[in-house]
Amino acid sequence: MSRYAHPAGPRHADVLPEEHPPTPPHDPSGLDPRVWPGTAERLDGELTVGGIGVSELADRYGTPLFVLDEAEFRSRAGEYRDAFGSGGADVYYAGKALLTKAVARWVREEGLKLDVCSGGELAVALAADFPPERIGMHGNNKSEEELARALDAGVGRIVLDSFDEIERLERLAAERGSVPDVLVRVTTGVEAHTHEFVATAHDDQKFGLALSTGAAAEAVRRVSAAENLSLVGLHSHIGSQIFDTAGFEVAAARVTRFLAETHRELGVTLPELNLGGGLGIAYVSSDTPLDPKTIAHSLLDIVQRECDTHGIPVPRLGVEPGRAIAGPSGITVYRVGTVKDVEGLRTYVSVDGGMSDNIRTALYGSEYTCLLASRNGEGTEPVLARLVGKHCESGDIVVPDLYLPRDVRAGDLVAVAATGAYCHSMASNYNNLPRPAVVAVRSGEARALVRRETEEDLLRRDVG
Repeated sequence: MSRYAHPAGPRHADVLPEEHPPTPPHDPSGLDPRVWPGTAERLDGELTVGGIGVSELADRYGTPLFVLDEAEFRSRAGEYRDAFGSGGADVYYAGKALLTKAVARWVREEGLKLDVCSGGELAVALAADFPPERIGMHGNNKSEEELARALDAGVGRIVLDSFDEIERLERLAAERGSVPDVLVRVTTGVEAHTHEFVATAHDDQKFGLALSTGAAAEAVRRVSAAENLSLVGLHSHIGSQIFDTAGFEVAAARVTRFLAETHRELGVTLPELNLGGGLGIAYVSSDTPLDPKTIAHSLLDIVQRECDTHGIPVPRLGVEPGRAIAGPSGITVYRVGTVKDVEGLRTYVSVDGGMSDNIRTALYGSEYTCLLASRNGEGTEPVLARLVGKHCESGDIVVPDLYLPRDVRAGDLVAVAATGAYCHSMASNYNNLPRPAVVAVRSGEARALVRRETEEDLLRRDVG
């Protein structure tokens, strides 16, 4: 037998717990308000969001379809603004989660600042007339072109991530006779209890400059000595999809100690400390995210306490919620194409999208909540199912384990909750599938924010 191949067993694709399958939900058609947008409800069995039924949206805009509840997005942005603003902190919406021109305008109108991490995201922000002085720019490998555009636009904060970048930005700023405000991103060695690929504060990864090796201290020295850079603070981000503030407490303690050491060595009092984002949301009912007021109170208290301990002034705090605002505001609507029962295991329900519009399940093992959306299936026994896409990958799974009505069939619409963050922004054209449209709904009206791609769009780029 080949050392590389072997016969697949009957449960070869099974990722269920070995002991027993998940328990069927009490109400397979129910809408948990922690998971679904605030305006989501069922009318005559059909799921509606923003006062519009999913069938109407699917008919008008096609499927797959990203549906964004504008009222939910604005409400969540406002909650973070009020929770942190009352403590004198800055709230930057993390544009990498979801950024369109309309979203940038919502962020501006709700009084938040904006975090971008590429030239493309900066271009979207500027096209939406977002005030450049309220923009912070991230990235571990910002090109000369990206840095030059940020300088020319007058971006308010640039987060430096390496010694190369310090030299690069200082040279570009000197050429322009400008002195941008910058922060140094430090890695604190804190392990966030999250997936390896979204834990960002341990030393062995690409982001930031480590406190433990002295790299962060050397970066602060170089920036402080640079004539064309103005060091205004430090940045620390420990990971994503985090459900408590324990990691932030350890990170804040280490960064605050570093602020005190910097003050003693260089006589510099840095006025800003950005603790990043990464706060979790409820993808499934068992998730227990903290509310913004609790988060704000905890983080502000942590920084105050640590600064008092070290005898230094309290810096102005910054945070960067992205997923926490956009994630619960969005759903994805799919149309069922094929239903295949694998006897003794589960029913495979194939939809017209998949990993090209939601790579997170394959990439991170992410969990999602999904339900039959075009009708409620009442009176039908639920069946253990797996929601899969149409791509040529066995790992093309949207929701590994869920219960759907036994009579789910081709033509039905299903909806996946909490897809507002990192689905549109990470979408691809795998198998040459055009990317879905993004539609905003509010008060019974819908409008396209990003139109659906077409095959003509794909061919237009193929110039060979």
